[in-house]
Amino acid sequence: MSASGDFSAEAFAARIAPHLVDDAAHLPQVAPFGDATLNPSLAAGMARTSLREAAVLVGIVTRPGEAGVILTQRTEHLSSHAGQVAFPGGKIDREDAGPVATALREAEEEIGLARDAVAPLGCFSPYASNSGFRIVPVIGFVRPDAALEANPHEVAAVFEVPLGFLMSGANHRVGNRVWQGRRRYFYEMPWQDRYIWGVTAGIIRQIYERTWGRGATPAPGTPDPTADEGDA
Repeated sequence: MSASGDFSAEAFAARIAPHLVDDAAHLPQVAPFGDATLNPSLAAGMARTSLREAAVLVGIVTRPGEAGVILTQRTEHLSSHAGQVAFPGGKIDREDAGPVATALREAEEEIGLARDAVAPLGCFSPYASNSGFRIVPVIGFVRPDAALEANPHEVAAVFEVPLGFLMSGANHRVGNRVWQGRRRYFYEMPWQDRYIWGVTAGIIRQIYERTWGRGATPAPGTPDPTADEGDA
């Protein structure tokens, strides 16, 4: 299900442009959005943690009409987030010039996306993950004819989701499960046979709230912010 409207790459660029910066130094040092958004009890612990810097590529495929968004399914043997849906990305290395360089390098390594097939638009506000990362989403246009090839050591599949599906609040909901004795909440947006959730869905929701979803009502399942996150 997708909301009606213009979901072309050009429309997306116009909506997100006010929220992008060219220089990562201009990004907020404290991530305005993250796992603690739905789980306030995590905030204190995360504030005491020195988050490691990471970046992901939010690749917008510039197809005629509705644009697409590139996502990956991680392999099952990885030590972290095995089998999950993710954006191409990873830790910012010392050799990287910044988040944009990291996102382009990781996309090339993970899905064979040539760097010259991507036109970066800028960096979006970072997302703070309870796993210890401050993740900068790098927004970039990807040529529709760009060749993609999954690195079998990291990526089980590469797929594309229509932008209109992801930018429709009707497709967003909040799931929850008990983890380490506490109930944790997270965004989820199942698409076909793919289950988009966690950090990836959180980044998508963050982008949605700044673009097509301004003033949108909370997603179904969003917890009462005053409620205890016990194991219920």
